[in-house]
Amino acid sequence: MINDIITDSENRMKSAINVLQEDLEGIRTGRATPALVEKLTVDYYGMETPFNQVANISIPDAKTILIRPFETNLIRPMEKAIQASELGLTPSDDGKSIRLMLPPLTEDRRRDLMKLVNNRLEETRVAIRNIRRDTIKELKDLEKAKEISEDELKKAEEKIQKLTDQWITQVDEIGKRKEAEIMEV
Repeated sequence: MINDIITDSENRMKSAINVLQEDLEGIRTGRATPALVEKLTVDYYGMETPFNQVANISIPDAKTILIRPFETNLIRPMEKAIQASELGLTPSDDGKSIRLMLPPLTEDRRRDLMKLVNNRLEETRVAIRNIRRDTIKELKDLEKAKEISEDELKKAEEKIQKLTDQWITQVDEIGKRKEAEIMEV
């Protein structure tokens, strides 16, 4: 029973890390990557659909993203979605595809991006700590109900704390890698 609770907590912490990594992929680093636009959505026959489901997204060079919609009538709505996003990019189209040119990042923009990254990192740390808090509360409820002993509770709390520390260390490592990407000129 205790192992099931700890395993569940670990899985929830892994999920928080996965969400963080997906989130950070969409933050611009100065290099073109499909992850910048594939999560953007466009109205496709009345349903909000991600770009990667209605278009081919390719990277012809390090500073360009090329988006080829499967249907040309999607070009205008896709351009509007790009302009409405927080990417700060201006799309240009040739009637068949959309081309996004990534300008070099300014020092101010790099700092702004790092603030955004640090906010996402802190949100993930808080999520992991909340998982720890909920798990410990669940274990204490079991102890109150006399389903586990006080010693078992202490051992489980120590395991949960070790897991929490391990995942928060991973969040910090992910943050350092992303900072290096953003600050790379």
